[in-house]
Amino acid sequence: MKRRTLDLLFSIGGLGLAVLLLVVGVVLTTNANFANDYVRDQLGAQHITFTPADKLTDEEKKVDCLREYAGQKMTTGKQAECYANEYIGLHLKNMAGGKTYADLGEPQSALRAQVAQAEQSNAANLADLQKQLAEVTAQRETVFKGETLRGLLLTSYGFSEFGRKAEQGALALYLGAGLLLLLSIAGLVHAFRTPPNATFAAPEKEKVTT
Repeated sequence: MKRRTLDLLFSIGGLGLAVLLLVVGVVLTTNANFANDYVRDQLGAQHITFTPADKLTDEEKKVDCLREYAGQKMTTGKQAECYANEYIGLHLKNMAGGKTYADLGEPQSALRAQVAQAEQSNAANLADLQKQLAEVTAQRETVFKGETLRGLLLTSYGFSEFGRKAEQGALALYLGAGLLLLLSIAGLVHAFRTPPNATFAAPEKEKVTT
C-alpha cells in the first residue's frame, strides 16, 4: 500500500472520530448544564438557608461544611449533602437518639396498646400513658418529616453528581477530540509531503550476486 494512501486513511478516520467525540462531549455538556440548573432551581425554590456562624451550636461548629456554608442559601448539590447529613442528620440523632421512623413504630404501637388497656380498666396511669404516646407520636412524625426532607436533598445531591461526572466526561472527550484533530492534521501534512510512489513496509529487493 502506498504511504500517502495509508496516511490519508488514518487522517480521515481520525477526523471522523474527533467529530464523534466532540458531538458526544456536547451532549454530555448539555446534560451537565441541565442537571446543574435543575438542582439549583429546585433547591433555590425551597428557600433553605444555613444557620449563621454566630448561631451555630457547639456541636454544629465542629462540622466543617456547616461552618463553610454558614448563612448561605442552599443552591448546590454539595450544600444539599451537607445540610441533609450534617444538619438534619445531627438533629434527628439528638432528638430521637439515633432511632428512625421505623424504629419508633414499635414503642408507639406498644403505648397505643397500653393506653387502650388503661382506658378499658380506667387505670390511674392513663393520663401518663397518653402523654407518653403523644410524645412518641410527635417525635415519630418529626423524624418522618426530617427523613423525608433528608432523602429529597440527598436525591438532589445525587443528581448533581451525575452532572459533575458528565462535565468530567465531556472534558475528557474534548481533550481526546483535540488530540485526534492535531494528529489527523499532522497525518494530512505528512501525506502531502510524501512522494506519490512511496510505499509502506515494502519488501527490500534482494541483491543479485555474481
